[in-house]
Amino acid sequence: MNHITKLLGTAALAFSTTTAFAADPDLLVFDWSGYEEEGFFIKYAEKHGSGPTYAFFGEEEEAFQKLRSGFKADVAHPCSQSVDKWFQAGLLEPWDISKIPSYDTLADLYKTDPTFVRDGEVYFIPADLGMTGIAYLSEDVPAEDVASLQVFLDPKYAGRTSLPDNVDDAYSLAYLATGTPDWTKATEEDFKKASDWLRKAHANARAYWADGAELAQLMATGEVQIAWSWNETPVQMVGDDYKVGFQREAAEGSSSWFCGYVNLKDGPGSEDKAHDFIESFLSQETADYIVNEWGYGHSNTAAMGTFGEDTLTEVGLNDISAPQLAQLPMDNALREAMIKDFERIKAGF
Repeated sequence: MNHITKLLGTAALAFSTTTAFAADPDLLVFDWSGYEEEGFFIKYAEKHGSGPTYAFFGEEEEAFQKLRSGFKADVAHPCSQSVDKWFQAGLLEPWDISKIPSYDTLADLYKTDPTFVRDGEVYFIPADLGMTGIAYLSEDVPAEDVASLQVFLDPKYAGRTSLPDNVDDAYSLAYLATGTPDWTKATEEDFKKASDWLRKAHANARAYWADGAELAQLMATGEVQIAWSWNETPVQMVGDDYKVGFQREAAEGSSSWFCGYVNLKDGPGSEDKAHDFIESFLSQETADYIVNEWGYGHSNTAAMGTFGEDTLTEVGLNDISAPQLAQLPMDNALREAMIKDFERIKAGF
């Protein structure tokens, strides 16, 4: 089974049932589909005999609303922008860092950010990071056409583009395209310009993709030629011999993001196993897997130091000269306005 086929099967499971991968009954991880692959919990499985049980979400607002409505899990995998909202809603409890030795390998900026560390207590442990740029079918789309993010408005590609069904990635595109490469400094006017641009991009889009597997299917069939994509999809499609390019140096730039794990309050499973899971995720073995198989980066700085520049360039993690919008925590009121407008835009308003 090739990687794309495997991912499509994973996506089908995720859509068909809340819990798509059942194993260790003492640990339930609420995660993005695909993260139940064995490469993400090698050390955990060695210690406990199997991986955790997984439940999946397709988008962080969906995960938030489900947890607020009473769904119980032990560990969840939001991205950085969601952490404060989840904390304010009373969903989180701190990690016991003494049980996670590899936490010391994280960069200092992760360990000092007041969104993640409050009064000396750690509520968020960064785990994975990646890039969002233009994925395109290189046999159908000339490189010069993706030299600008305005390609998403180009009538030449009407009905052949795809956008992420994810408010943060969608707005990272819109802010960049309208001249705001740092959304932590965005004004109300900047937000309005970004929303207006996104409405135009929506009119050109064939579909919104929920995960890398869905986008891979859309591109593999030729239904979509250009997409605002995580680097996962082009890396895996190229590995399966598809002709897919990944443009991170469009004139307006591209985006970067990082996600991690939170300890959910009153989880039904084992706290010790929750901490074992995080220690396992922060291992060299997981870093090797996530870089080589997914094209994502890893928060363990020592592990990332073992990869050469050629490998990082191949998977789209190299330094670039174009602007890069970092999807950092932003003002909660602005993000709530983005969530509201994004739902209206997707509905055609």
